[in-house]
Amino acid sequence: MSRRAVLLDALGTLVELQPPAPRLRRLLAEAGHEVDESRAAAGFGAEIGYYLAHHLEGSDPEALDDLRDRCAEALRAALALPGLDHPTARRVMLEALEFSPFQDAVPALRELRAAGHALVVVSNWDCSLPDWLGPPGLLELVDGVVSSAEVGAAKPDPAPFLRGLELAGVAPEDALHVGDSPENDLEGARAAGVRGVLIDRPGSAPPGVPSVRSLAEVSPLV
Repeated sequence: MSRRAVLLDALGTLVELQPPAPRLRRLLAEAGHEVDESRAAAGFGAEIGYYLAHHLEGSDPEALDDLRDRCAEALRAALALPGLDHPTARRVMLEALEFSPFQDAVPALRELRAAGHALVVVSNWDCSLPDWLGPPGLLELVDGVVSSAEVGAAKPDPAPFLRGLELAGVAPEDALHVGDSPENDLEGARAAGVRGVLIDRPGSAPPGVPSVRSLAEVSPLV
């Protein structure tokens, strides 16, 4: 029987983070702070590490604002630049972030949508996830967005998947989940009773792991 919904991870599946260090370096230079790319990369690495450990705390706009303040402080501390104040650190941190859709994302979503399948993004992210999906044109192609922060649990916990199924209006056996993490996506989907497939663009998936090289290959599996 044809499945009626596709759940999709965001980062690494639909969008990719453009290297933030070069952008951060340029933004800092414009603000009067010169750093080399390795220092910029180390600073942003500290911010990303803090964010990943605390992203569930960004569950609503007010909480997200506080989380971003703390992330900016992690960045500022790692850069250790005299004169770099908090407002500037926060601004360049956010402006250095750019998420671009993979080339296969929009065509695949359009094909799945045209076939009548419900599409829901299920991702480990804070509550701002829809804001990042809007500019690349992805938000208008899906029926719902689930962030782990809003659910209060991160994949591979089944809770985000169950919320995605609720938004799609389908039972677990009537959904397919696509993601780039064997643990978060495949194991998490399995825990929720959903069949999962790994998006593995490099083609390096271990033998026996259900995988596709492109999102264009998802439609025949639904």
